[in-house]
Amino acid sequence: MLDLLQRGYRGRAFVTVVLVMVLAAFAFAACGGDDDEADSQARGDTLATVIDRGELKCGVKQTQPLFGFREADGSVVGFDVDFCRAIAAAVLGDADAVELVDASDASTRFELLADGEIDVLIRTTTITASRDRELNVDFAQTTFYTGQGFAVHAGSGINSTADMDGTTICVQSGTTTEQNLADHFRDIGASFTPVGGGDQETQDAFIAGRCDVWTADQSNLASRIGVLSNASDFVILGQLISKEPLAPGVRDYDSEWKDVVNWVVHGLIAAEELGITRSSVSGLAANPPNTTIARLLGVSYEGGPVSTLGFDTVDAQFIQRAIAAVGNYGEIYANTVGDAVPRACSLNALASEDKSNCPAGTGGIQYALPYR
Repeated sequence: MLDLLQRGYRGRAFVTVVLVMVLAAFAFAACGGDDDEADSQARGDTLATVIDRGELKCGVKQTQPLFGFREADGSVVGFDVDFCRAIAAAVLGDADAVELVDASDASTRFELLADGEIDVLIRTTTITASRDRELNVDFAQTTFYTGQGFAVHAGSGINSTADMDGTTICVQSGTTTEQNLADHFRDIGASFTPVGGGDQETQDAFIAGRCDVWTADQSNLASRIGVLSNASDFVILGQLISKEPLAPGVRDYDSEWKDVVNWVVHGLIAAEELGITRSSVSGLAANPPNTTIARLLGVSYEGGPVSTLGFDTVDAQFIQRAIAAVGNYGEIYANTVGDAVPRACSLNALASEDKSNCPAGTGGIQYALPYR
């Protein structure tokens, strides 16, 4: 009798355990389903949006000569702008199918991206860990390497930050430049008085003599001072206090769109490495000399297959269209930045360039990842 009771108890206990496990599994599946649904909702599909719209919305600066500047006739031109046009050509087949949204205000540029007012931000924006993680920005390949520098008035006697204790420094508000400046002066035990504002405001204040020093990306300083009629009144110091890799940014969790933006940049760099130019791209596409060039341009080599490498939505020739629209990386640089920020022996030169005539420790690091 006791044995039967014990067996009955064990049977009921076993059934109870099984029921608990089944209910737990259903609950876990339900929760998992909610998470999957949330993840799916969070993931973007900007590529499809751009194609359906028939126009790319690209956030650019419109106040910085050479990189993103609005001309008197209303046109917006510059280094960053050409990458916008390249992406439009790659995705839509038309380099002019792009709305250049004014993202000159550094304090609101990421809001434009987060709110969906732009599809991509190409606006002299530095890749940083906090922007990557906290602002949910996913960055593509670096398009321009620079660093934070300083401009002073000629004859000021200021040769480095060691001479800047107690000075007034113009610095753009809401940027990594502002943070870098505070960190550097804290590190060297010096004090300064900041004069904030936007890009143009800080430039105007410096030129008017309302501050002793102007700090910004060295490329920004060079592009702005270089076009002044009294450029010789100012000196750009050689000292850099930071690394500022500038790159296009897209929204997180939008991998297909990020891939397209990223590989357009790499494709333009690869084109320069391979000697493909705006004027030669159509001829090389018609008669590619090797498989590497054929693959990059999305055409067959000697009757072989054409691979999209997974870029089916934009088709195999998207990089070819970008090159045909704006040229390769070197052509973009020469046509926009030019000699205002010399490229030879700088980080922006190709890694494959001859460095024998460069000063020790200098030379290019720009190169494309393999497109295969």
